[in-house]
Amino acid sequence: MEVAKRLHSVEEYYFSKKLKEVNSLKANGKPIINLGIGSPDLKPPSKVVTAITNSLRDPTAHKYQSYQGLPELREAIAQFYAAHYKVAINPATEVLPLMGSKEGIMHISLTFLNVGDAVLIPNPGYPTYAAVTKLVQAKPITYNLDEGTNWLPNITELEQQDLSKVKLMWISYPHMPTGAKATIKDLENIVKFAKKHDILLVNDNPYSFILNEKPTSIFNVEGAKEVCLELNSLSKTFNMAGWRVGMLLGNKTLLNSVLKVKSNMDSGMFYGVQKGAIAALQCSKIWYTSLNSIYEKRRQLVWQLAKKLNCTFDTSASGLFVWAKLPEGLKSEKFIDKLLNENNIFIAPGTVFGSQGEGYVRFSLCAEEDDLEEAINRIL
Repeated sequence: MEVAKRLHSVEEYYFSKKLKEVNSLKANGKPIINLGIGSPDLKPPSKVVTAITNSLRDPTAHKYQSYQGLPELREAIAQFYAAHYKVAINPATEVLPLMGSKEGIMHISLTFLNVGDAVLIPNPGYPTYAAVTKLVQAKPITYNLDEGTNWLPNITELEQQDLSKVKLMWISYPHMPTGAKATIKDLENIVKFAKKHDILLVNDNPYSFILNEKPTSIFNVEGAKEVCLELNSLSKTFNMAGWRVGMLLGNKTLLNSVLKVKSNMDSGMFYGVQKGAIAALQCSKIWYTSLNSIYEKRRQLVWQLAKKLNCTFDTSASGLFVWAKLPEGLKSEKFIDKLLNENNIFIAPGTVFGSQGEGYVRFSLCAEEDDLEEAINRIL
């Protein structure tokens, strides 16, 4: 039985493969410190756990749920955007809860892309954008980002290309993997470009609240709803990665189109998860302050580790990672393999995120301070 031809266009996700190797080393007694992936090790807010526990007694909890989520969840998302982004969202028509924002990448691609359509994908960027583009048999066109322009698209260079088949463009600010932040002016320029060329612009926005004092949405740009969608997630902000709670926001017409795909792929999010998500979205500012105080301490230690490895980095970047430049001439994958084999420390090579990641590595902040101190001590 042969697999579909589309499967030959993609490989198994890097971290899926690499973690098999890391786990094998651990099983053989190696004291591996994993700083490779952004899987939060902290607990969700206690009231979130209480909410899902209490919900299990509700007689409706175990039934099929609405494809559009509970009305009170959509309302909580709208209130969350109003409170933290200063953006007005209609909870009835402009919010679509998702089982994690990663599913949204597939839903959006299936909704808007035909075979042969082109998609602008950041390099470096989240590998799933390119993988899903290939799976739906569209054509990925990477646009290079670099440190010199703070990892922002060069609109002038983009406009020199043939954009006639480009239907979709992915951005992610705060940027993954570099942590670079975009100003409102930066976002305005990208939205203007998308409008000019009739391109659907999607901002993937899961890192707004991690070590970032000014959360920003693409919808802070006036008129962005005409051509933009935004993905967001509870995974990083509320330590709920395994719960799989995300959201897609945008105008009614675009969301109704995505819903046609989504309603044929799942049967609604579990009731208890939705109740927990509502409780999370209603957290006070104390939650964010407490969370970031932990990540700030961890980041200081990761900076020490990066310096010991003779790496340089941008101290103004945000997010759940530290993106660091290797000493001149070193290759990312060789460097991380050497670190894994000789020091039992796993970090991500920049090349996972595209060719522009060569010469860089990424450290995750999802490790306890004791582990980070141990990692520092292992580097002589």
